[in-house]
Amino acid sequence: MPRKQNLKVFRTPIGFHDAYVAAPSQRAALEAWGSDRNLFAAGGAERVEDPELMREPLANPGKVIRRLRGTAAEQFAALPRNKPRHSAKTVGATSASASKEAKLSPKAKPSPPPKPKPRPDRAPLEAAEAALAEAEQRYRSQRGELARRQAELDRERRSLEREQTRERDKLARRHEAIREKFERAMQAWREKS
Repeated sequence: MPRKQNLKVFRTPIGFHDAYVAAPSQRAALEAWGSDRNLFAAGGAERVEDPELMREPLANPGKVIRRLRGTAAEQFAALPRNKPRHSAKTVGATSASASKEAKLSPKAKPSPPPKPKPRPDRAPLEAAEAALAEAEQRYRSQRGELARRQAELDRERRSLEREQTRERDKLARRHEAIREKFERAMQAWREKS
């Protein structure tokens, strides 16, 4: 009988998610994540000891389990804020070069600075991530309900099997007693005939 490997659960951050995997070693975890560098040595991956976080990866060894890290609002708050496009040094240099140009060609009007592009809207991304997190939660809940129902069915099956065994034994004893009685009656009838 082959020896079952002792699995450990490892985690690494991937974008807005944490990627969990149950594997026998760090090398196997890195292979499952598709990493060609040692994330553990760089501090980018770690072993997980929390039983709640270990449950799903241990149920699916070698499969990468992604979980959303924090809420969409927490992730948005963690993003770096916009920095000003021009520092005082840059603005001074720009205005100095503009004044030189104005002296050289007094008729030329300076062109207005280009308008900054608007920041991309995060709302669709946040909605998609929230929908994914909600679906994952719903799937976990549904799997839990199925496990509960399966346990209930298993209990019912065991109870039914016990009842059938008792009834079968009782009927078999009755059958045997009637058969013996019949054979004695047949024997007595043959002797009289």
